[in-house]
Amino acid sequence: MGRINAANLKKTIYYLKRNGLRQTWYAVRERLDERRQPSYCRTRLSEASPEGQRRTWEQGEYPVSFSILVPAYGTREKYLRELLESLRRQTYPGWELILADATEDDSVEKVVMSVKDSRIRYIRLEENRGIAENTNQALKYVSGEYAGLLDHDDILEENALHEMAVRIEEGRHRGIQLEMLYSDEDKCNGDRTEYYEPNLKEDFNLDLLLSNNYICHFLVMKRELIQELRFRPEYDGAQDYDLVLRAAAKIGRQEDRIAHIAKVLYHWRCHTGSTAENPQSKRYAYEAGRRAVQDFIREAGWKASAEETAHVGFYALHYEGSIFDSRQDVAAVGGALVYKKRIVGGRMTEEGEVIYGGLPVGYSGYLHRAALAQNASAVDIRNVRVRQECREIFRQVLGVHYKAIPGTEVFDVSLLPEDSDWTDLSLRLCRALREAGYRILYLPDCAIKLKRERLWKK
Repeated sequence: MGRINAANLKKTIYYLKRNGLRQTWYAVRERLDERRQPSYCRTRLSEASPEGQRRTWEQGEYPVSFSILVPAYGTREKYLRELLESLRRQTYPGWELILADATEDDSVEKVVMSVKDSRIRYIRLEENRGIAENTNQALKYVSGEYAGLLDHDDILEENALHEMAVRIEEGRHRGIQLEMLYSDEDKCNGDRTEYYEPNLKEDFNLDLLLSNNYICHFLVMKRELIQELRFRPEYDGAQDYDLVLRAAAKIGRQEDRIAHIAKVLYHWRCHTGSTAENPQSKRYAYEAGRRAVQDFIREAGWKASAEETAHVGFYALHYEGSIFDSRQDVAAVGGALVYKKRIVGGRMTEEGEVIYGGLPVGYSGYLHRAALAQNASAVDIRNVRVRQECREIFRQVLGVHYKAIPGTEVFDVSLLPEDSDWTDLSLRLCRALREAGYRILYLPDCAIKLKRERLWKK
């Protein structure tokens, strides 16, 4: 734990220099509160599950084939052997590994050649041209229907490809050709004795993705899509983020072609010098990420700029003028509602649960998500702005004409009875807007303080 604690101290000092004492105080308090939560335990398959999954695929041909791409450079023998073993233990056997090695000596090659498995393809690169271009070299040899990305010192859970294959087959049965899939992940220390910081992700959320690369690992993409897009060397360090953003732009509003598997299938190894442990070790990667987001904005034709937030590797979009002028896809923008220094309203699930309810003001929430722009199923009508073209839908659902609080674009909730069921009205409005083909956007910075408790109770 000593190494992890030292890393946390480095992060705190770096955060203080970037953001000042007040924000650092909130961040430290939040971190201490998090430690009071139950510790994370890695969930593994039961003893019977791996064999049961293998038997599933014993009959006939495998319905999906995967090519796993690994660019290697000076990889430690221990890490490389563990990576290879994690692939060979996969309960789904329809895979090949394409390992593109730019190491100057033959240390990596010797390890690979000592593992007798015909599914492992070793590609010797003539020179080290960076992670993006090295991966592009591996892309030339892809024969699988889908390509998966795996870092040279990380580990796949043994059911990773099984889960991907099952989801792809489920999509086919529904007439959907999945283009991109991703899973949850966690981190582990160098010797894999500790697993921590699980990243339990959301289903595809465009604006959350524009805030940070929450998709990350384990990522699988249709072969034709990834070979068309390729990796761009000028975004080394954020090459996966850049790829995912361009893939999302290519897929567009057909978001049912992007699948999230809500299981931890990938273990990101954190050791000295890794980005995960030391945020300053790859400062250039975060700037590359910001440029990738700015590229997406430019291609979309939005008048906005991507800027770093208080948290390293997280971004905010700043729009010129009204957001509705740039974002024709957005029908409504909502913000948080605060009462007694805690969030009591804002982004909601389709069932009406306030996602960040109870979070103290100044806290950023799990993986900083409460501080990031994101798409929402619903937002609270007591703090909502609705684009002009959608105000007739507003009137049809709520029975009143849209009128804003003077000096703002926020709907004047006093036009509705004080005993209104705010949750029900919010869900009905946002459902109608989504059914009309629009997005709902939650911006945490647009918070409103409620002065009277009765304004937020049903």
